[in-house]
Amino acid sequence: MLIYWVLFAYFAAGASIERPEPRRSDPALWFGGLLIALLIGLRYQVGADWRPYVDMWQLAGRISFSQAATLSDPGYFVLNWVVQSLGGDLWIVNLVCGSIFAFGVIRFARTQERPWLTVLVAVPYLIIVVAMGYTRQSVAIGIILAGLASYFKHRSLLKLAAYFLVASLFHKTAVIAFPLICIGSGRGVFLSALFASAITYAMYAYFLSSSVDRLVSNYIGLAYAAQGAAIRVAMSVLPAILFFLNRQNLGFSDVQRSVWRNFAVAAFAALALLFVLPSSAVVDRIALYVIPLQLAVLSRAWKGRLTDGLGVAAIIAYSALILFAWLNFAIHARFWVPYQFWQF
Repeated sequence: MLIYWVLFAYFAAGASIERPEPRRSDPALWFGGLLIALLIGLRYQVGADWRPYVDMWQLAGRISFSQAATLSDPGYFVLNWVVQSLGGDLWIVNLVCGSIFAFGVIRFARTQERPWLTVLVAVPYLIIVVAMGYTRQSVAIGIILAGLASYFKHRSLLKLAAYFLVASLFHKTAVIAFPLICIGSGRGVFLSALFASAITYAMYAYFLSSSVDRLVSNYIGLAYAAQGAAIRVAMSVLPAILFFLNRQNLGFSDVQRSVWRNFAVAAFAALALLFVLPSSAVVDRIALYVIPLQLAVLSRAWKGRLTDGLGVAAIIAYSALILFAWLNFAIHARFWVPYQFWQF
């Protein structure tokens, strides 16, 4: 597990010395993104879903391009098909996916006051667990993070919709996060709600409608339980609480405050659904799209309450505790430890 701590230490070191200031190019931060992409891409038999992804790789090698493009999550299957047609191996698929994810994380982080601390908050769970375990969903989340960065800069709902469209090609459930950003965007509540509803319905009809029965049967009907789902949902509920307690001091713009308010409400909704739905697995997977709230809020949660030095130290310690607890006590950590590089 040393390599996970090395990655954590790299961003912890950067977070401990960074100072909030106008954005400028930061080669060291982008180099950290490269490290993230390489660790995701070059892993071997790391992640609880490694075997299913090997099966998907083998399936892509037996079908045509047109068949790959019509399967569930076509972006991922087309990528597998293209890599195989070029004589590549599964690690190239993982590297491409890891690069997309890492780019989204770094691009999003650079819209925050403390980019290094923002990425550090992502390391224990979003990067190590999600990106190294749930490949398709992690790509979707990376694209959504890049879309958020674009939206905060340009305020274009059309560009945001394009990001979500691409994200949905890798994991169809990405469509559920689109309304969280659009509703209450500040450019006319009614118009933004109408636009969000229309685009969400269109993406739902294309990506999700044909799979709803299967998803309900597989997850809710069989009452699948995800070990640790309550803990992972609570990881988003904490920043949701901090947001509502301290939102006037966090330094968010009006549009960002509206977005994170929606995400915070979604975090509480996910917690409630754990007590309502018979399957915690479906809540666990949907709650992954609320994780950006953790990055945005925890990287500035102490503002107005503690000094910057104490606040940064507290978030570094909190993130280290999350990583330590997961690596040493999580039931499925055995699929991540030890980390193995691809056997070329």
